[in-house]
Amino acid sequence: MKNLKKIGLSALAGSLVAVSASAGEMSVAGSAKMEVSHKNGGAASAGKSFAMGNQLTFSGSGELDNGMNVSLSFVLDQGDDETDTSTQSGNSPFDSHSVTVSADGLGSLKFAGEGGDSAVAAMDDSVAGEMWDDYQASADEPISGKSSNDMLIYTLPTILENVDLAASYTPNGDGGAGSSTSYSVEYSGIEGLSVAYGFGEDNSANATADATAWSISYAYGPFSIAAADLEYDHETATSSRDMTSYYVSYTVSDEISIGYGTEEITDGSASSEVAEFSGYDASYTAGGMTLSVAMSKGDNVDYSTTATKDQERWFLGASFAF
Repeated sequence: MKNLKKIGLSALAGSLVAVSASAGEMSVAGSAKMEVSHKNGGAASAGKSFAMGNQLTFSGSGELDNGMNVSLSFVLDQGDDETDTSTQSGNSPFDSHSVTVSADGLGSLKFAGEGGDSAVAAMDDSVAGEMWDDYQASADEPISGKSSNDMLIYTLPTILENVDLAASYTPNGDGGAGSSTSYSVEYSGIEGLSVAYGFGEDNSANATADATAWSISYAYGPFSIAAADLEYDHETATSSRDMTSYYVSYTVSDEISIGYGTEEITDGSASSEVAEFSGYDASYTAGGMTLSVAMSKGDNVDYSTTATKDQERWFLGASFAF
């Protein structure tokens, strides 16, 4: 696969010389949400809280004179990357942006100016919806594959039917750090089944780590089940994280679905407890509106057994796409 990557990248780069783009067009898609949630658990009880979110995604594409396609994506997300929370004069509201060049037979080359995910990081999410994000402090959260600004992601052209191959590269951005590479493969040749595997490096000036992830999902009629596993092995053992997640769902109708999921996370300390999360969720979709409700609990959320580290949360939300 490495040789294929080199050949494809060379051909793709050579095709970018001295070409111009034909007229393209941009489109805008938006989303908004509002929610109320409640968390309790000893001293960690936070009571009810309200929140909202909004986002605009600008996207467009055009065809070059040589037949290649160029596409651009740019996201506006209020509060993202805000560096001045008092006067709101930081680099908010700009969010993830990327440009992709593609051609039949050569694959696609994506440059992520911000918010890039490596080939392994793009597939290592929890299938249960990342319930841990509602409970854990940033220092305790699972660690995934390399994510970075100014990253290259190359998706190879179709070599085998229903097999997708990808590779990513992040140059040495830190003094003394090595470059990071990762690879992934996904197979979807059986109806309802998807299997993916990825591995890569996460290098920095201070240390290096290896990330490995796999996921599998299968849908049959109204039922679907999924499982995923992420292993992040840091050369400093206490900085390692492993996460396993499962999710099963049932589609009641075209509008209503229900599900149940679990997540388990361990850190690199031999004496630490396993952080465990589980919960139910349901959603109703009509047109561009989705109403959601969820109930979950987290045990040992910071890998300790103190009473305040067992918590519960419920959530009600409405989201809109336009």
